[in-house]
Amino acid sequence: MTAATGAIALAAAGGYLLGSIPFGLVLTRFAGVGDIRRVGSGNIGATNVLRTGRKGLAAATLILDGAKGAVAALAALALFGREAALVAGFAAVIGHNFPVWLRFKGGKGVATSLGTLIAVAWPVGIAACATWLAVAALFRFSSLAALAALGLAPLYAYLMGDRAGAALAAALGVLAFVRHRQNIRRLLKGEEPRIGK
Repeated sequence: MTAATGAIALAAAGGYLLGSIPFGLVLTRFAGVGDIRRVGSGNIGATNVLRTGRKGLAAATLILDGAKGAVAALAALALFGREAALVAGFAAVIGHNFPVWLRFKGGKGVATSLGTLIAVAWPVGIAACATWLAVAALFRFSSLAALAALGLAPLYAYLMGDRAGAALAAALGVLAFVRHRQNIRRLLKGEEPRIGK
């Protein structure tokens, strides 16, 4: 194994383990809310935490889930360079979506994806976050906002001349669409719950 390969492997492993920390589950349990997996959609992310009525917990979950991707990517960037940072950020999203501690049943990775993009390509990350906010404000669907933000992120990166960032954003976008399959079906049927419901 070459030094470069070892660095990539270490970045991937570290990113996955950091991403697999289920902050939504941990915070709701410490707050006495119970098991978030038995609330609403059963998801461990911020949107489902919001369904408990605890806005503070939802905000904390959002920040911490985003920070997982950002910290994983920034640590790998400082230690091994940008290629490793891209791998670590993507691995953090995989960890959030498929955490080993929860039998690989995790969240959908939106906040972690946005945190990763902000860390490795901040103009792309900011543009994606702005897209999320705009779509959420207009239509009040968290899932639609996520799909728009992560679906357009590769285009933002490409237009900004960041080929490596565009490849990462495309991978994150594909993963987001796969994880939102049921949401897409409900959106098409007009059955998707709006933010705040």
